[in-house]
Amino acid sequence: MTAWAHGWYGYAPHMGLEVWGWLWPFLWLGLLVLGVYLVARALTRRERTDRALEILRERYARGEIDKETFERMKRDLA
Repeated sequence: MTAWAHGWYGYAPHMGLEVWGWLWPFLWLGLLVLGVYLVARALTRRERTDRALEILRERYARGEIDKETFERMKRDLA
């Protein structure tokens, strides 16, 4: 075998993993943060939609908008 294959000159096929191995914790942390962000975003979006529908119902109940407008706006929110 050659010296290159044995890693006598400071290089071996597994060196790439050793050099970049310190990045794995940061990769996992980044994926965790991304997951938390996506879940929080989805929950916030649902709450916003529910609040918009609640406001629409209040406006209809007060007589500010008619039934046709209410139905059209309700479809737009869905």
